[in-house]
This record gives sequence, structure tokens and C-alpha cells, in this order.
Amino acid sequence: MTGEMQGYLLYALSLLSLGGIYAILALGLNLQWGMAGLFNAGIAGFFASGAYTAAILGTPPVAGRLGGFDLPMPVTVAAAALFSAAIGWAVGRLCIRLRTDYLAIATIGIAEILRLIVRNEGWLTGGSLGISGIVRPFDGLGPPRADIGYLAVVLGCLVLVYIFVERAGRSPWGRTMRAIRDDERAAAALGKDVDAFRLQAFALGSGIMGGAGALTAYYFRFLSPDATEPLLTTFLVWVMLIAGGSGNNRGAILGAFLVWTLWSSTELVTGRLPADWAANLAYLRVLLIGLLLQVVLQRFAGGILPERARR
Repeated sequence: MTGEMQGYLLYALSLLSLGGIYAILALGLNLQWGMAGLFNAGIAGFFASGAYTAAILGTPPVAGRLGGFDLPMPVTVAAAALFSAAIGWAVGRLCIRLRTDYLAIATIGIAEILRLIVRNEGWLTGGSLGISGIVRPFDGLGPPRADIGYLAVVLGCLVLVYIFVERAGRSPWGRTMRAIRDDERAAAALGKDVDAFRLQAFALGSGIMGGAGALTAYYFRFLSPDATEPLLTTFLVWVMLIAGGSGNNRGAILGAFLVWTLWSSTELVTGRLPADWAANLAYLRVLLIGLLLQVVLQRFAGGILPERARR
């Protein structure tokens, strides 16, 4: 294989790997918003908690920083999901009774608190220096085999999460969640504990987001506060879900791959521009994503794959 062909292959593998991670994030958000109507605007905080949990548990000892557990990836990813779910449960206990707009404001504030902890508590997260030495599975095989192996891991996790949220949506629990989303007073009148069901959905969605953060930490082999920017871990995920189809798990996956492909392709274009132009036109990427969302919503009011009525 020539160097150019290998470069294209590695780019395609990177695109699919990160697209799969974003699809997991979109499924977690769909569980909260599409199924339960919970407006979580603090995805970055739960993503960061999962990513740093996996990085701390999965790296060798480092002087001056908590860590050194050097646990295998399956253990760290599971721990990251559980820790983020626990944070989601704690946040939900405080905020779950708030209306949609107030819940969004509260989750933004909590996410920023978590990001400030990540940036400033060097003994825990490495601060601005981040955490390095994260060993990815199959690294010993070398490129592109290592990248193919990790793509298989990401897609395997995506399939497991999809099966979980799809079965949850078809279960009596999922039907109750949609009833609460559509008319919580009617659901409460039928004897459903609205706050308890919402808390469960918020914690489960947060756990899925934390698992996606753990996969991201292993993908980059390095974790810094820049990886938890709200533009990449909150704004893009919402666009993916709305464009793909809120309430439809397949739509969430489609939207994730579509929007991430567009986002990455615009980076290739702006990266070849002169330095002065590239600095000014970097905001063009956000504009293009906004235009895509407008076009999709004008043509497909419920997204490309809208939620289907269930019998």
C-alpha cells in the first residue's frame, strides 16, 4: 500500500471511529431528550467526567497526580460510565423538577463547574498539561491494523448501546417515559412517579455520555481540557440529534455520522487556506453546520429519520 493510500485509509478509519463515539453521545442525549424530554445542555461535563475517570484509572503511576492504577480498558470504560451515571443521578436529584429552560441553565452551570475542576485541579487531572500515556488496545499492531482494531471496539460499543436504548424504548419503561414527555400531568394522574422516571433517564443518559468520553480518551491517547470544549461536546451533539431525528435512535446515529463528516471535511478545506484566511474562516465551520440544520429542518421538520408512532 502506498503512503497516499494509507493516509486516506487512516483518515477514513479516524472519521468512522470518532463518528461512532459521537453516535454514542447522541444516543445518550436521545435517551434524555428524545425519550424523556429532558433538556441537558451540560453534555460536556458528563463527557469530561467519564473521560478523566478512564484516563486516571487506565494510566501508569505519575508523580504529582492521582492515578497509577493501570487497569484494563473494559474496566475503566465501565467505571467511567458508572461514575458519570452517579454524577447524573446527583445532578438530577437537585434539578430534575425544573422546567425545560431552567434545567438547561442548571446543567450548563454544572458542566462549567466540572470543566473548571478539570482545568485547575492538577493533582487530579493534570490541569492544563492533561493526562498522557493512555494505551489504546491493539497499539502493538501498528497502523493501520491498530486503527482498524480500535474502530471495531468503538462500533462494538455503539451496537451494544443501540440495543440497550432500543429495547429500553420498546419496553413498558420506555412507553412510560414517552407518556411523561408528552403529558406529565396525565402520567402522574395514572399513578406514575414522574420525578423518579425522569431521574432514571437522566442518570442512564449521563452514563452513556461518560462511556463515550472514556472511548475518546483512549482514541487520542492523551486527554486535556481542550477535549471537553462545549462546542465539540455539547453543540455538535445537539445538532446531530436534531438533524438526524429526535426520538429515533437510528436517526441519532445517522445524524452523528453525517454532521461529523461535514465538520471534518470543512476542516480539510480551511486547513489548506493561507494562515490569515484560515484563522478568520474557522468560524465558517460553525456557519455550515447551522446552515445544514436549517436545511434539514426546513425539509424534514422532525429530522431526517423522525420519531415513528408506536402502537
